[in-house]
Amino acid sequence: MIIGSNQAVVNEVNQDYCIEHDIRILRRISGGGAVYHDQGNLNYSLLQDKTDAPLSGRFLESVVAALQALSVPAEVGKRKDLWLEGYKISGTASHVSLYRELHHGTLLYDTNLDALQQALAAENESPVKKATASVPSPVTNIRSYLAEKGAEAPEIDAFLEMFAAQLLLYYGESEIMELQAEALEAIGQLQKDKYTCRSWNYRL
Repeated sequence: MIIGSNQAVVNEVNQDYCIEHDIRILRRISGGGAVYHDQGNLNYSLLQDKTDAPLSGRFLESVVAALQALSVPAEVGKRKDLWLEGYKISGTASHVSLYRELHHGTLLYDTNLDALQQALAAENESPVKKATASVPSPVTNIRSYLAEKGAEAPEIDAFLEMFAAQLLLYYGESEIMELQAEALEAIGQLQKDKYTCRSWNYRL
């Protein structure tokens, strides 16, 4: 379970359900709403140096193009989310610093939607008013949609490879860059020092 930077855990998450089902609750650096994660929920991130032509507002163009090439006619919603015939399949969030832009999102491909609904069913009678609230939406899985339409509905690993290939094609790149050992070490240290700390995850 991942909540937005300015959200309160008690407002967004059914903590009893998460404890019972061993679901960790973490906070990301970007804004936006709460997101349930399991092995059926794909995540993508687009990162670039900050320029005079910000990526904000344009970053979903490549994602939509990749999905449409895979027989998924996704459309951009009002909150920079993605919808598929009246159902939400993706939420997005952004974080812009002095030098870099991060835009990332989810793709509900084959998620346990019952667990999603249960985990997000917060039962707090005294919500934190200063916190950003999520906007509930009807959701569906991309794989279910493809199967209903009689299209190819591959396992999630295969779909991820196809999706990544379409993104590379869109950006004119030939291969996905691997993170170097130094970067992986820095990521591990940041995880230890910040993203696994209760003082960060439960700060609201």
